[in-house]
Amino acid sequence: MPLSSRASAPSIRVMQSFGPPRETTNPYIHMLDSALARTPGVEHVRFDRRRALLGRYDALQLHWPETLLRGSTRSRTIARRAFALALGARLALTRVALVRTVHNLHPHAGATRWERGYLAWLDRRTDHRILLNEQTPVPPGASSTLIPHGHYRDWFAHVPVVPPTPSLLSFVGLVRPYKGVEELLDAFASTAGTQPGLRLRIAGSATSAGIEREVRDRAARDRRVELDVRYLPEEAFANAVMGSAGVVLPYRSMHNSGSALAALSLDRPVLVPRTDVTEALATEVGPGWVTTFDGTISGADLERFAAIAAHPPATPPDLGSRGWDDAGAAHRSAFEAAVARRRAGARS
Repeated sequence: MPLSSRASAPSIRVMQSFGPPRETTNPYIHMLDSALARTPGVEHVRFDRRRALLGRYDALQLHWPETLLRGSTRSRTIARRAFALALGARLALTRVALVRTVHNLHPHAGATRWERGYLAWLDRRTDHRILLNEQTPVPPGASSTLIPHGHYRDWFAHVPVVPPTPSLLSFVGLVRPYKGVEELLDAFASTAGTQPGLRLRIAGSATSAGIEREVRDRAARDRRVELDVRYLPEEAFANAVMGSAGVVLPYRSMHNSGSALAALSLDRPVLVPRTDVTEALATEVGPGWVTTFDGTISGADLERFAAIAAHPPATPPDLGSRGWDDAGAAHRSAFEAAVARRRAGARS
């Protein structure tokens, strides 16, 4: 659309599924929030429950829809589910377009039968999907836009550079059950006889007391393991990554990974499970930056990665296709497609 036409066109009012970003909010959301706020043609509305049910907006964008259904206590979970039902009623009875950013193929934690049913209904009600990589499957006939997950170079630009510590591998980020930190510690323990000088750091808060206990029990068996099990502010996260020779992400499944992109944005090589997505990422960023493993991570995988990380490429990883300058305009086009599809009465 020509600039003159764009300037005279009415803005699309889009409510996000997130409120004002906080210190602990995913940096992706911070950067998206900023990109949308400065995008012409988009009236960017942060999430508010009352406005979500009663306010006027043209489209609703969801990121991790399972968070609508879960609270930290039983009473909060019940309240969230009641709200989700009311929001579902509004979506069912109005022409509000629904846009889904597909971060994961499945919820991070196991969903109940009721949650699976609600999420399946949201999938059917979705008018347009924003995909973060080309490998994300979509239902036949579904409308979608590819907007690659942006890099973190600008986000961490103010953090002073920290030199890597030789022979130190790190896991950095939230310690969740699906991320395979327990298997990482078991695999690392098996390298004691062949790589006594190798070290491992686990840095990041655990999402439950149970998984923290598992990690601490395993780490206590190996003096080469360093634990920093706490929430990592932005600069501490960057320092933990940069202070490592390489970052290990032993996930049991991986589709999109902000942690991998954060490490690459800070010029540190990563070890990740082999999938279509990670193989494409390895090709995209250039040789030597992404190493993959098959199945459950092993001591041999760690030893191989440590040897690669000891001699990183001279050229930084190529993240040129993941800038944020065009992300707002790309989202605006996706919102326009969703609204047009909803108003035409089409369903994906």
